[in-house]
Amino acid sequence: MTDPHLNDLLEFLRFPSVSTQSVHASDMVACATWIREKFLKIGLEAKICETGGHPAVIAHTVHDPAKRTVLIYGHYDVQPPEPLEEWKSPPFEPEIRDGRIFARGATDNKGQILAHILGMGEILARGETPPVNVTFLVEGEEETGSEHLEAFLESHRAELACDVIVISDTGMAAHAHPTLTYALRGIAALECVLTGPSQDLHSGVFGGAVTNPATALARLVATLHDADGRVAIPGFYDAVQPLADWERQAADALPITEEQLRQLTGVPALAGEPGYSSIERIGARPTVEVNGLGGGYQGEGTKTVLPREAFAKLTMRLVPQQDPATILQLVGDHLKAHCPDTVRIQITGGHCGEAYFMDPNHPDGLAARRALKEVFGCEPSLMREGGSIPIVTTFKNILGADSLLLALASPDCCAHSPNENFPIENFHTGIRLHQAVLRELGKAQELPL
Repeated sequence: MTDPHLNDLLEFLRFPSVSTQSVHASDMVACATWIREKFLKIGLEAKICETGGHPAVIAHTVHDPAKRTVLIYGHYDVQPPEPLEEWKSPPFEPEIRDGRIFARGATDNKGQILAHILGMGEILARGETPPVNVTFLVEGEEETGSEHLEAFLESHRAELACDVIVISDTGMAAHAHPTLTYALRGIAALECVLTGPSQDLHSGVFGGAVTNPATALARLVATLHDADGRVAIPGFYDAVQPLADWERQAADALPITEEQLRQLTGVPALAGEPGYSSIERIGARPTVEVNGLGGGYQGEGTKTVLPREAFAKLTMRLVPQQDPATILQLVGDHLKAHCPDTVRIQITGGHCGEAYFMDPNHPDGLAARRALKEVFGCEPSLMREGGSIPIVTTFKNILGADSLLLALASPDCCAHSPNENFPIENFHTGIRLHQAVLRELGKAQELPL
């Protein structure tokens, strides 16, 4: 039997809407146009908006001033598909295997945001009046840091005014298990470059008299953590608050074991900061991570050189109360203090975003939990997500609204990796969840805050 909703998703996934690659600029516009047409087709007012970068799409139900307003946020841009040779099927030719759709963007975020759009379409197709006002905002720059969205929110503040925000761009604690993410880690990024000689040198002629930047960088990176895995940067933990008892209990109750996590990652053994479970380390503790190292000859065989320079790319995942600018300063000062004076150091800051926290026992949090339980048939887990969605804090700062992070992504969805996939079951569940959460948020307006 033909599934029109599934056909919509397959069509959506065929757009190679890779925001970071300029060659796909026209694909981005085409994809935004498709979304607008989908909104119009289901009966919403919709328009494409210029942002200074890739376009965004805004859509509205008919506004009723007596009702609360819910903003549904998602993004249509996707990560680059490379390495292409590791895909079992072409990344922009969606293929269904074993009950899952395989394509770039299937989970992140096309499958999840389309479930919300089609959930609204079903409400209107039944001739029902939504229990709340609904505004959709679907942007095209999330995968590149939402560079233009803050200014866009400022300029469209009145149009996007809302009481609460719903986002499905996070992961479930386990496959098909309802999960409310109530906290996200923040992020601060930098690149460190060590430069030694004015050009690559012969390692036999100059080795032993000139500091090798690659060796110096390795020693420098090693100072970032102590032998137990704690960050060794002075002041790094100063603003970190201890976990509440209920949070540790919620983390312990998540339906994933240490062994399952080890198997999911493929590592021989898990490791990390002492005194915390792996789940707590991922969601509730800050980290310093080396995302890339480079320097010297990378080709086949041997080339006996002392490289002119070496670099490291770092990101710090942050928890609530940690200020990204302060952390960047602390890390930069640490690197400079430990860098030998026989090489030059250059530090360049990258993108930043604050951590996010919302009270899952707030009436809106309870409404989301009721909706999750209704749709999935069991009590939802409460989880701190280790990843970052910087725009969530921007929403809070500009629109004054909290975000409910309702996961539809399975842990093994391979987001950002080859063979990204989205279970068809999750897609249809998301359509029902959209309708359930609107009903429950409509009821929440009658409860005291």
